[in-house]
Amino acid sequence: MAFGKSPLHGLLSFLLLFFSPSLLHRHVSAAVTVTTTSVHLDVVRKPSPDAPIFREAPAFRNGNTCNKESIHISMTLDSNYLRGTMAAVLSILQHSTCPENVEFHFLWARFEPQVFLSIRSTFPYLKFKIYRFESNRVRGKISKSVRQALDQPLNYARIYLSDILPLYVKRVIYLDSDIVVVDDIGKLGEVDLQGKVLAAPEYCHANFTEYFTDLFWKDAELARTFEGRKPCYFNTGVMVMDVEKWREGGYTQKVEHWMTVQKQKRIYHLGSLPPFLLVLAGDLKSVDHRWNQHGLGGDNLEGKCRSLHPGPISLLHWSGKGKPWLRLDSRRPCSVDHLWAPYDLYRPNTHSLEE
Repeated sequence: MAFGKSPLHGLLSFLLLFFSPSLLHRHVSAAVTVTTTSVHLDVVRKPSPDAPIFREAPAFRNGNTCNKESIHISMTLDSNYLRGTMAAVLSILQHSTCPENVEFHFLWARFEPQVFLSIRSTFPYLKFKIYRFESNRVRGKISKSVRQALDQPLNYARIYLSDILPLYVKRVIYLDSDIVVVDDIGKLGEVDLQGKVLAAPEYCHANFTEYFTDLFWKDAELARTFEGRKPCYFNTGVMVMDVEKWREGGYTQKVEHWMTVQKQKRIYHLGSLPPFLLVLAGDLKSVDHRWNQHGLGGDNLEGKCRSLHPGPISLLHWSGKGKPWLRLDSRRPCSVDHLWAPYDLYRPNTHSLEE
């Protein structure tokens, strides 16, 4: 029986070529580099038939006078959140004045070739690199939180950006995968940090004490952590980081210190957020709230619908348990989920007359 060159044959040939040892650390094209370690050829398999399929996004060229200065954005990559990541990337490019200047730095915890192929085929012109985050760096430091999704090692990867990103990246915007941007991301990227290591919207009306346990506040030594600061809650899903200052100031070790304390004493319940607050709350550059309209996914336990906060909006963030793609698929969306839907590139894996 003769075999022709089927699409599956071409895909497997590509994977075997792309992930051969001689090409692992070389540029695949001018737009993409994969930086990874310990990749074994025996884990290369054909993509799962259940892997999501996405429509190809258009190439955006929005600005007439764009310089060469790059805007660096870092996000995590996980097959469970890939649909959200795709929508986030599309929204960023669509609303950027100079989308050709945007460079993405994706962090993944495990080798998922179908995820890479999805990004490459959906955004053929995208400038991006992928980096391996070694989950073992945090496995012994993670404590159980209120929601299992918050306990995944990849949620802690943002702590290690200064170790992972190449040295030419001086400043990076870190974004969660459950966001859409409806403004020029360059405006956020050029915020004046005023000597601070981090910039993010602050929410000083929130009850800051609720982010830590009674044990924390009753311990006199621990309670003195915020002396000399006026700490306010900030969401770590949208941050601008001075990578060099983070590295020079040893902030990774400072955050890890509190994760170690948490393993000894139960001082918080919310995964990777509280150690950031312990180190940086009251000592960061505050950014306008328009850059993180957060909480649209509801609370971390039930994920009930929430409405928009008053005021202008540049970034919508479905933080919380409820994710818009899941609620839309279940045909029980919240009203705010319809704001996410226009950026959804997902194409159901069904036969169609359009093919």
